[in-house]
Amino acid sequence: MEATMDLSAIFEQQELNDTVFASLKELAFANTESFDRFRTLISELDQSLTAGRPDAASHALKLGSCYHAIENFAKAEQWLNTAPAGPRRSLNLARLYRDQRKFDEALREIDQARNQGGDRTECELQRAETYIACGQIDAALPIIDQSASVKESSAQWNYLEGRLAQAGGELERAARSYERALELEEEHPHALFHLAYLANLFGDDEAALQHYQDCASLPYVYTNALINLAVMYEDDGDYDEAAKCLRRVLATSPNHPRAQLYLKDILSAQEMYYDEAQVEAQQQYDAVMDIPVTDFELSVRARNCLKKMNIFTLGDLLRISERELLAYKNFGETSLNEIKAMLTQKGLALGQLSGETAVPASEAAAAAPTTILQGDSELMTRPVSSLQLSVRARKCLQRLGLNSVGELIRTSEPELLASKNFGLTSLSEIKQRLGEIDLSLRSID
Repeated sequence: MEATMDLSAIFEQQELNDTVFASLKELAFANTESFDRFRTLISELDQSLTAGRPDAASHALKLGSCYHAIENFAKAEQWLNTAPAGPRRSLNLARLYRDQRKFDEALREIDQARNQGGDRTECELQRAETYIACGQIDAALPIIDQSASVKESSAQWNYLEGRLAQAGGELERAARSYERALELEEEHPHALFHLAYLANLFGDDEAALQHYQDCASLPYVYTNALINLAVMYEDDGDYDEAAKCLRRVLATSPNHPRAQLYLKDILSAQEMYYDEAQVEAQQQYDAVMDIPVTDFELSVRARNCLKKMNIFTLGDLLRISERELLAYKNFGETSLNEIKAMLTQKGLALGQLSGETAVPASEAAAAAPTTILQGDSELMTRPVSSLQLSVRARKCLQRLGLNSVGELIRTSEPELLASKNFGLTSLSEIKQRLGEIDLSLRSID
C-alpha cells in the first residue's frame, strides 16, 4: 500500500526530471498491483486533460512520457506534441520516434533540442544512437570520437562505443565497452542486453542467462530481454519461468506478436508427452539413416551417380526403388547390382523405407534449386548463422546438429517439427530466411 501511495504522490508532480521519472517507473513496475495503479493514474490524467483541465499543457509532457513507458506509442506521440516546446520535449520525442524506427523524425527533434539549448553531449549521444539504430555507422563514429571526453563518466557513451565495435565485428572489444558501461551504471538495460547477446554468441549460456535475468529484474519491462530469457528458460525445460517472462511482456503490450506466439508454443509444449526412451531410440535410428553413402565400399561410378541424384545418406538410398534408380540417366545395371549387393550384406534392401517421406530421385533433381544444380558449394557450406536467425531458431538448429545451409535444406518440415521445443514460429522464420536466398526445405510431397 505504501508503494502505491508513493506512486500516486510522485505521479501528481507537475514536472518530472530524469531522476524522479526513473523512480516513478521503478515504483510503477514493481508488481502487478502497482502497474495496474499506474495505468489507472495515466487513464485518469488523460481524461482530465482531454476534458479541458486548465493546466493541461504543463502535464502533457509527463503524460506522454508515461504512455511511452507502457509502450502506447500513439498516445505518447499525441501528448508529447501537445506539451510546451523545449529541449526535454524534443529529446523525449526523439526517443519515441527512434523506438518506432522513425529515424528522420528522431534526428529532426534532436536538432530542435540542440537549438533550444539542450545539453550538447546528451543531444550528440542521442544523435549517435539514432544513427546506429538505422545502420548509419559511419555517421555515428565521428560523434563518438568527438565526445570521448565523457568516456570516464558516461555509461551511455561506453554503451554506444560498444554498439559501434559490435557493428564492426569487434565483439570482444564491444563486450569490454558494455562492461565499462555497467561499472558506471549498474542497471543500464541496453548494455546488459547486448552483453547477454554477445555471451550467447560466444557460447557462454550461463553468462547470457545471468545478464538476461539481470535485465528482467529491472522494475520496468525490457521486452527483448524478457523474450530472449523466455527462450533460454524454454530450452532448459523451465516452462513456468518462460511463461512468466512472456506474460510480463503481454501485460504491457497485449498485442505483442512474438510474445503471443512464443507463449502459445510454450503452453503447447507443456501439454506434450515426452518419452525419453522413445526419443533415444529415434535418435539412434536417425544416426544410422544419416550415414553418408560415401562411407560404403562403392565404385566411383556408383558414387557419382548417387551424388547426381541427391542421394547422400543410407536413409535416402533405402527410400528409393530399383525402378527409380534405373530411370535416371546413365544409371545402369552394373551400378544397381553393386548397390543391391552392398545392402544385402547389411540385411537391407532398396525401397524398404519407401513409405517414409519418400522423394523420388527424378523429382528431387527437378525440384532442386538452381544454385544446387549448379553445384554452388560456397552457398551449401555457408554456416546457418549467416541466415541471421533469432536466438530461438539458432539454438534449435544447433540441437539438431544442422550447421550448414546444405544440411538444413536436406531436412524436411516434419523432421524439424519432430524435434523437442521446435515450434511453428522457428519453422516460419527459417523458411523465410531460406526463401530470401531462393532455397527451401526438403519437400516430402
